[in-house]
Amino acid sequence: MVSNLASKAEKHMVWNIRYLHMLVARCITKKLTVISKHYTLRKIKASVYQYFLFLFTVFFVCFVIVGCNVKANIQTITDIQPTVLLISFDGFRWDYLTKADIPNLDNLIADGVKAKSLIPVFPSKTFPNHYTIVTGLYTDNHGIIANTMYDPEFDATFTLQDRKAVEDGRWWGGEPLWVTAEKQGQITASMFWPGSEAEIKGIRPTYWKRFDRNFSYDQRVDQVLSWFSLKVENRPTFITLYFEGTDTQGHINGPESPQVKAAIREVDNALGILLNGLKQRGIYENVNIIIVSDHGMTSINPKKTIFIDDYVDLSDVEIIDWSPVTGLRPSQSNNEKVYNSLVNAHPNLTIYRKKEIPEHFHYRNHRRIAPIIAVADEGWSISSHSWLTGGKAFLKGTHGYDYRLPSMHGIFIASGPDFKQGLVIESFQNIHIYNLIAHILGLKPAPNDGDFNLIQSTLNSEQSE
Repeated sequence: MVSNLASKAEKHMVWNIRYLHMLVARCITKKLTVISKHYTLRKIKASVYQYFLFLFTVFFVCFVIVGCNVKANIQTITDIQPTVLLISFDGFRWDYLTKADIPNLDNLIADGVKAKSLIPVFPSKTFPNHYTIVTGLYTDNHGIIANTMYDPEFDATFTLQDRKAVEDGRWWGGEPLWVTAEKQGQITASMFWPGSEAEIKGIRPTYWKRFDRNFSYDQRVDQVLSWFSLKVENRPTFITLYFEGTDTQGHINGPESPQVKAAIREVDNALGILLNGLKQRGIYENVNIIIVSDHGMTSINPKKTIFIDDYVDLSDVEIIDWSPVTGLRPSQSNNEKVYNSLVNAHPNLTIYRKKEIPEHFHYRNHRRIAPIIAVADEGWSISSHSWLTGGKAFLKGTHGYDYRLPSMHGIFIASGPDFKQGLVIESFQNIHIYNLIAHILGLKPAPNDGDFNLIQSTLNSEQSE
């Protein structure tokens, strides 16, 4: 409520200033018209000077008075509990930190810890990696093996656009941080995060929102700040916040495009508004802020396309997810036929039987993983002739490739009372973040694949014990 009042006051200030500007401008125009008939040039100049001085004075007074009212409506928080704010910049590649002016991210880095990069799990896609970050599990252990997947036990398909599937807890294995925290008596909130819309183990975050791309960055930040302004008995100690702009522009225009640079600046500006809101509430130095990205991005073009229908009859297989990791489900009788047709078909395509998928991918032990997996080399796409000639736009950037490729790496930045300052650490895999946050919040972690010892060095000595 306090945050909403402040937001309304800020909006009133903007509109009042705009109205005042129009009013004074009209007065000046009208007055100049009158005095030009009766005054000398020197007197006209003096009158103009007086009016501009008047304009500046009114603007200054209005700004100070309304600004003070805004601050007065934001109450200082003095009873903050150990809190973690986990923020995702979707598709924010590790080297984007050098591609645009990012004063707010730079300040957080100076005040805290930065990894050289954050290594995703395989495949380096959005839903699998966001869910790994909050569960500490590899994809074949939590079951979100792709953005689009088929479950033979459910005889059902999961897609990002299917709201019923996204909100169905049976798809989501493991235990995300908000469930761990809620089970142990803490309050959580999610301003978007894959999995947060589903009831997992019978639990959702206390406060959560359905994903809505039209919900602006300002609205998302305002919602998070309003949660901080709640009374301590209702205030969440674990909050997630999600921004998708860098991923969207990376796909549409490519990772080296000016549109991506603009998206980087936009998300940094949103971060600045958030940090300023925390400072106004007196809790900037009391909240642990962790910024991550789920994956990186690489450039693609139509000339580097592998047409799967050049090698297999598409009527012999069911393809669930296409590129750059393709899952093929042939009929049982066609399994070896399809495999043999693809295994040496293209120099930039690697084919695996499910049982032969490299162990380091951690991608062979879940029923949703298809019997045959095709993995394209970096920069290559897997498609069909009918799709490419069907009038659909070809993207200029994508991800999903081998997680070891630097172009697939994201960011990890952490700042707050529990983190060291000015520390740069080596790249690490995102499975370890769950244990880090659980430790800060004093939670007993659920079974997971991470190792707290590998990330413990980011914490102050008193917190690392």
